[in-house]
Amino acid sequence: MKYLFLSIAFLQCIAIASAKQKKSAKQPKLVVGIVIDQMRWDYLYRFQNRYCDGGFKRIMNEGFNCQQTMINYLPTFTAPGHTCIYTGSVPAIHGIVANDWIDNATEKTVYCTEDNTVRTIGSDSKAGLNSPANLLATTVADELKLATNMQAKVFGLAIKDRGAILPAGHTANGAYWFDDVSGNFVTSSYYGKELPEWMTGFNNKRWADTFIKQQWNTIYPIESYKLSLADDNPYEGKLKGEKAPVFPHLVKRDAKGYGALRYIPGGNTIVLKAAKACINAEGLGKDDVTDMLCMSLSTPDYVGHMFTPNSIEAEDMYLRLDAELASFFNYLDRKIGEGNYTLFITADHGAAHNTNYLKSINIPAGNKAESAALKEVNAYVKERVGKDSLVLDLSNYQVYLNEKRIASLKQDREDVKEAVAEWFKKQEGVAYVVDMEDMDDAVIPATIKEMIVNGYNRKRSGCIQVILEPGWYSGYGPTGTTHGTWNPYDAHIPLLWYGTGIKKGETHRTIHMTDIAATLSALLHIQMPNGCVGTVIQEVIE
Repeated sequence: MKYLFLSIAFLQCIAIASAKQKKSAKQPKLVVGIVIDQMRWDYLYRFQNRYCDGGFKRIMNEGFNCQQTMINYLPTFTAPGHTCIYTGSVPAIHGIVANDWIDNATEKTVYCTEDNTVRTIGSDSKAGLNSPANLLATTVADELKLATNMQAKVFGLAIKDRGAILPAGHTANGAYWFDDVSGNFVTSSYYGKELPEWMTGFNNKRWADTFIKQQWNTIYPIESYKLSLADDNPYEGKLKGEKAPVFPHLVKRDAKGYGALRYIPGGNTIVLKAAKACINAEGLGKDDVTDMLCMSLSTPDYVGHMFTPNSIEAEDMYLRLDAELASFFNYLDRKIGEGNYTLFITADHGAAHNTNYLKSINIPAGNKAESAALKEVNAYVKERVGKDSLVLDLSNYQVYLNEKRIASLKQDREDVKEAVAEWFKKQEGVAYVVDMEDMDDAVIPATIKEMIVNGYNRKRSGCIQVILEPGWYSGYGPTGTTHGTWNPYDAHIPLLWYGTGIKKGETHRTIHMTDIAATLSALLHIQMPNGCVGTVIQEVIE
């Protein structure tokens, strides 16, 4: 009888546990991360009146909107942005300090995903000599693979190699990016010996040829674009072969290939088409093991850099992107099933207004090329300490010293740093010059100081951080724009959540980019990435 009662009790426990499991939060079959490269937060509202109901508005109205999401490190560039979103970490820990940096041990320039031990798959070009080897931490995609004993399927897709590789992490089933030479999506031997059949078939459809032949004109009559500057203005750059930066834009394949596709809406379209092909062929979201698709839409960044945030090109591109996202969401409803997937939309960084435009309306602004500044600072240092070429590079708003030369000359390194700081403090537009090796005495606002500390990796960062005044940026010409600073126009990003396990609502409390991976991990009931410093956005999860 005792054993009978124990058996009954055991069965009851199983039944209760099973019932509780059924009542627990449903797990998504597929997680889709969409990073829109260079999407300022205010684009959600600036162009809202012309967005369709099924795109950004659908996610904003039916999902959860983190209105005050901020980047909490420097510099605010593409590679660290994508990395932070999926690692929940900062450059000081995950190691992706910029798109390019100087390795302080070798004094050689390193591209964020470069890997000369691999080969290109899908083209004869060098576009595939990339991997996540320089990434020092796991991503939430890696943790999903670990938590499911590698059963989860994970893929990365983007025009930019870094936008596909870094989010998908070390253990991805595949990552694919656009090769300007061939007009194909390629990968590297890090992920396998050949392209999957579905990607070969996708490339064979020659979508790049189709899109690059299409004339880009505005969706609406051009005179109705009241939220942008006139079509022909002095602040916009010109696409190759154009005499003026005006509609209609007709780009062509040139001797170097299909690079122009990056600057037109077709760059977004081809990635979204590839995403559908990946979901179909790889069977993403088909079983009870959660899969993940990490997408990056890179074209907004190219358009912003070329034409500025105030251009009709930027406005029209976002209106077109909104419609394409609506179509993609409808596809997910049909293919995966509404209620079976979770998605989030965010950005890797924002963008500044063109400095010449700001000055034309009496807002303080300016810029100075880092290449010119390097010559000037070296001349000043030579005057102060008697030796030349002691500064190796100025990049990422940081100063890299010529450490080997300083050591060989037995020059006092602190004297060099002091001379460099003196020069920068005399320059127009410079707010602070910070010795990153001695932050304790830095008199600088706490928020900016935290961003500097979070961005400093002693093996890959420069030893001095330069903080410019609001409206200033470095290393760009008179047209277009850029990003990279601490200011809200660069560091305030959109963050929208939608789907399985997500509440409806919004919050205006400050959220950090590092919180995205922590929240995804909580939603999926998996361990946070191993370098994660973020916290769960509790309001988001049902």
